[in-house]
Amino acid sequence: MNEIILGISAYYHDSAAALTINGKIFAAAHEERFTRKKQDSSFPVNACRFVLDEAGVSLGDLTAVVFYDKPYIKFERLLETYHAFAPAGLKSFNSAIPVWIKEKLFMKDNLRRELSKLGREGEKIPQILFPEHHLSHAASAFFPSPFKDAAILTLDGVGEWATTTIGYGNGNKISMLRELEFPHSIGLFYAAFTYYCGFKVNSGEYKLMGLAPYGNPDAEETKSIKRKILETLVDIREDGSFLLNMDYFDYATKLSMTNDARWEKLFGFPRRKPEQELDQHYMNMAYAIQEVTEEIVLKLANTAKELTKSENIALAGGCALNCVANGRLLKAGIFKNIWIQPASGDAGGSLGAALAAHYIYFKNERNEIDPDDSMRGAYLGPQFSDLEIERVARKYKAVYQKFNDFDELCDKTASLLNNDTVIGWFQGRMEFGPRALGNRSILGDPRCPDMQKKLNLKIKFREGFRPFAPSVLEEDIQEFFDITTKSPYMLLVAPVVESRRCKIPNNYNDLPLYERLYFQRSDVPSITHINFSARIQSVSRKTNPRYWQLINKFKEKTGYGIVVNTSFNVRGEPIVCTPDDAYRCFMRTEMDYLVMGNYLFTKREQPNWSEKDNWKEEFKLD
Repeated sequence: MNEIILGISAYYHDSAAALTINGKIFAAAHEERFTRKKQDSSFPVNACRFVLDEAGVSLGDLTAVVFYDKPYIKFERLLETYHAFAPAGLKSFNSAIPVWIKEKLFMKDNLRRELSKLGREGEKIPQILFPEHHLSHAASAFFPSPFKDAAILTLDGVGEWATTTIGYGNGNKISMLRELEFPHSIGLFYAAFTYYCGFKVNSGEYKLMGLAPYGNPDAEETKSIKRKILETLVDIREDGSFLLNMDYFDYATKLSMTNDARWEKLFGFPRRKPEQELDQHYMNMAYAIQEVTEEIVLKLANTAKELTKSENIALAGGCALNCVANGRLLKAGIFKNIWIQPASGDAGGSLGAALAAHYIYFKNERNEIDPDDSMRGAYLGPQFSDLEIERVARKYKAVYQKFNDFDELCDKTASLLNNDTVIGWFQGRMEFGPRALGNRSILGDPRCPDMQKKLNLKIKFREGFRPFAPSVLEEDIQEFFDITTKSPYMLLVAPVVESRRCKIPNNYNDLPLYERLYFQRSDVPSITHINFSARIQSVSRKTNPRYWQLINKFKEKTGYGIVVNTSFNVRGEPIVCTPDDAYRCFMRTEMDYLVMGNYLFTKREQPNWSEKDNWKEEFKLD
């Protein structure tokens, strides 16, 4: 009899569902991809329905349903925090506690009610399990990894009490060795700077990381900001643990991240308003906090090494998506091998919860370990047939060309990429995690100096400074980047090799942002960040043969086995899920072509788009 486990994360942000069968990862998806609400926190009814349908099972077939954290302990933390900071936080208390008393305290009843909507009338609901939040993260990091044993580092905002943990995975067991508790949180620490620099918490952290290289490391202001962070805001210990000065942070009891008046007095400039022009103050601040964050991560990794003596480390939690810190950890050589869960945030907690139940609760042995990993490239979401693509084409009276030979389609698409066009690429199963990995991607030519500007301003409708990632043939990764390992999930940053770089002027760091941004830094300028780094995705022929084939065709024509890859969406929109989502996004932007399955859509051949392009109203800007 099969053991079938449904894992769920919900009610905070990035709700998701994942299904395992006898410990193998079968399907997983974010709820936002179905509802089109970015970071949807509601019960993932659509994601649950998808994973069950994908496996051909019903609610009554499940061995267990596993929720990714323990609500009672989280409620305990809220009450103790409000008590400790009283009378501060009354407004936040009045906002949060009624919701808990009305809904979240009765989580098991809530889950039963929601789950009953997925089953047939009278169908029995299986047992519901509640692992701790950081155990779910740790399980998502270790059990899919290619390691028999590993140190485990989980870093995020907060779960129940824990904000950072060091663990050790061996076989089917995970031991938690060290824990840092709320309010001292690396995730909330970084989020506070995200907020102060004018970006949205829980999504703008990527922007802060992308902005950091525009800071001038030699400027006195940058050095001063870093010094003030270390002297006033955070006390970092040698083992990587730290204490935050809560006089400067309001997230524990109030409805904002920082005490703005104290920060302005400390740093000498006010909090940036969203959409306000970026100036050098915020670039230097981003550089400083990124450096401090990396130093904390390295100290934690050293402690993990000392405690576990393992040659391997696995990472999860939202902060594990900081690919710059990951790249620095790799370069430091503390561990021989590093693996990062591609869905490191709360969405991935659904998968970790299911795996924790399989190995820890049900005590199954971990006998078969995939030498790459068991995430199947993170291609775990829905896929769509030719019939469904043609149905969407009929709906919009779209004009298309169908290719019976996929090799011919790749050849055609590669030729179009070689002509400086922008192409929506929609193939196979949707990715699980925040990165588009070649199945829901927008592609361009990395050699084109204007491609970054075009993609940011005309396709994504977002800030011009935001960098783009390369997808490179796994075999060619070292031809372009100074890295000795694969990077299949776009979670490692490494430098572009010296031989491909252009000489920069002596006053480079003193130039205004956009002069630095549009200076040609290498022979692949649209993926070379301002500090000569790139966030790399290595593409395996084994894991994604169609995407590999396209890039290889581009290499045959140009000599470059590399393309620009960004997620298939506009700013504020979740990554597209269905052919309908893809066609609408294609028509509402300045994309030149759309490839869905074996179908090629050319923009100039499409009927006039009659829908109002109100994406700014439809999708709340991130």
